[in-house]
Amino acid sequence: MNFKTLLGGTTALALSAGAALAQDVTLRLSHWVPPTHPIQTLGIEPWVESLREASDGRIDVTIFPAQQLGAAPDHYDMARDGIADITYTNPGYQAGRFPIYSLIEIPFFADNATGGAQALHEWYAPIAETEMADVKFCLANPHDPGTFHSRDPIRVPADIDGLNVRPAHATMSRFISLLGGGPVQVPAPEAREAIANGTADAITFPWNSVYIFGVDSEVPNHLDMPFYISAQLLLINRNTYDSMPEDLRAILDDHCTPEWSRRFSEGWAENEASGRDQMIASGEHTLYEPTEEEVQLWRDAAAPLVDQWMEEVGEGAQEYYDGWVEALERHDARY
Repeated sequence: MNFKTLLGGTTALALSAGAALAQDVTLRLSHWVPPTHPIQTLGIEPWVESLREASDGRIDVTIFPAQQLGAAPDHYDMARDGIADITYTNPGYQAGRFPIYSLIEIPFFADNATGGAQALHEWYAPIAETEMADVKFCLANPHDPGTFHSRDPIRVPADIDGLNVRPAHATMSRFISLLGGGPVQVPAPEAREAIANGTADAITFPWNSVYIFGVDSEVPNHLDMPFYISAQLLLINRNTYDSMPEDLRAILDDHCTPEWSRRFSEGWAENEASGRDQMIASGEHTLYEPTEEEVQLWRDAAAPLVDQWMEEVGEGAQEYYDGWVEALERHDARY
């Protein structure tokens, strides 16, 4: 073999190796909770590790927690604009932008996060193709049902009148206004400050988030009922997804399924539920379980939210509504 032949073969091997390396993908994933939060440790990290394993390391993901790349309410636009390749987004932080999606935020629909995650994914994924057309929908991640946590006891809807309350999302904000309260709009990482400085008298949170975000010393009273959910979505930048090699895109698709939404949500759901047990064991918190009559008062108070949602969505609203209820019932997650 002469020198030119050897050189040509070496060059071909180098180009081939370079082409293979060029097929590898590193994705930037942004979220807005602390890196120690169960969302990252029990949801995002196992999902990322599974991507790495399934791709033999050809898909890697760098996680940017705690609003490092942008504020919590901006995460949808960050996925759209490519500030991050994947974002963990709470659509409820942007009032009125995703009207069909907001149905899931109305109280008294879902009573658990695991079946609820799978139901939400199956129901909303086709809708997202139009309502969130400028990103790719991947996963749904609702929290374990949340409730009211407050300085003074909240037992019936009339107790909200005159209170300032940090709501979980735009729909709970509207509900608080209907009851005569004042919504204090801050994302979860800023909830503690709102309570501590007296800007808010109460918050809506799932149970263990009261501890995770350090609000437990500020809110000793809790309404003990599964009240509402807030669901976050994992969204992917369209250009990032479309430019991935076909085989890697298929692996990503395999990690964007209803089954993965359930799996992604299980750890956080269990963690949130543990907060209630911790409060009971501490002896420092008062949990009030409403009577059947009081639960009905809450349900009656929330009923106008459905009517308003129907009016805002307009054509197709009843079909969307029926689809959400059917999905919840199918996955044993209906309140």
